[in-house]
This record gives sequence, structure tokens and C-alpha cells, in this order.
Amino acid sequence: MRRAALLIAGLAITGSVLASTPATAKPIDKGHFHDVFTGDPYDCDGTPAQDAVDVHVNFTFNQPGSSPFPYYRESVHGTAVTTNLDTGGTFTNVFSANSRDHTIVDNGDGTITITTFASGGSRFYDQNGKLVLKDPGQTRFAVDIDYNGTPGDPNDDVEVPDSFRIVRPSTGNSDLSQRDFCADLVEFTSP
Repeated sequence: MRRAALLIAGLAITGSVLASTPATAKPIDKGHFHDVFTGDPYDCDGTPAQDAVDVHVNFTFNQPGSSPFPYYRESVHGTAVTTNLDTGGTFTNVFSANSRDHTIVDNGDGTITITTFASGGSRFYDQNGKLVLKDPGQTRFAVDIDYNGTPGDPNDDVEVPDSFRIVRPSTGNSDLSQRDFCADLVEFTSP
């Protein structure tokens, strides 16, 4: 579940590849959950705002017959609605992302390096439901994990501090480059 939390945060922005694990894989863990929550109001560069999120997550850990390490796969989709509390207008992000561990390399020192492919996208809508921005693409990132001497048990895995890195930046044609979220919130929620 530690890897799931890391991936969910990153995937709200990026995304992942749909792929299957080898047919010889045996499931270690799999599941799904649905979470709906509303955050506390906050200041978005001078604009009072509040987020409401509705997210669905499906995940699997599979143990390929040829690897001592389990491979993780996840799909996430949902909406994040930010309300401009001054105007009552909303700025809505509809997102979908898929990720999977592509390679796991044993570093020989009790750690592994996991390279993950992630792809998906976000579509942003103004207060009138008009599509105003999109952010599709694929990215690749890596993280080092201390597997605590139990390669087949992800429950005691711990991320090596400061090991997360982007291997390949997003390939998508993002409308979000050089944009400021709080400025967009004001622009797309004003009458």
C-alpha cells in the first residue's frame, strides 16, 4: 500500500501504460477502492478555494515466476473539483491514469530499483462545463526500495529517501506548461 500512495499522488498529474503481467504471474494482492472527500478551504494565491475529490483505484501485485520481486499495476480515474469560494464557480479536473512496474533491478545491496511506466491524462473544464485545458501523456520514473530481506513480500518495503527520479518526462502535448493553477482557477471560475 505504500507504493500505491506514492503512485496515486504522482498519477493525478501524469499517467501510465496499459499492459499485462506474464501469464505465469501469481497474484499476491489485488483490490479496488473508491474514495470521496472534501478538503478544508485554503488560500490559492489570494483566492479562497476548496477541493472535492472522487477517485476510483484498482491495483494488483503479481509475482512473475521468473522474478523474486512482485510487480505492481494500478489504474486510477476520477474528478477533482476546485471551487472558487469568492464566486462559487468550479474548475474541474477529470483524470485517468494507468501505471505498471516495467523493470525491477536487484542492486545487490538489499535494495531494488523499480522503473514504472505511467500514462493517462487530465481534462479541465470551466464553471460552464466547457473543456479549457488538457494534459495527456506518458512518463517514466524510477524509485529505489529497501526490501528488508524479503523480496517477495512488499508489506515491509521502504522507499530509499530522495531516490524518486523522472527517467523520461511526459511525452504529451500539455496545455499546462507555463500555467499557474491559481490564476487558472480565477480565470475559469469568474462570471
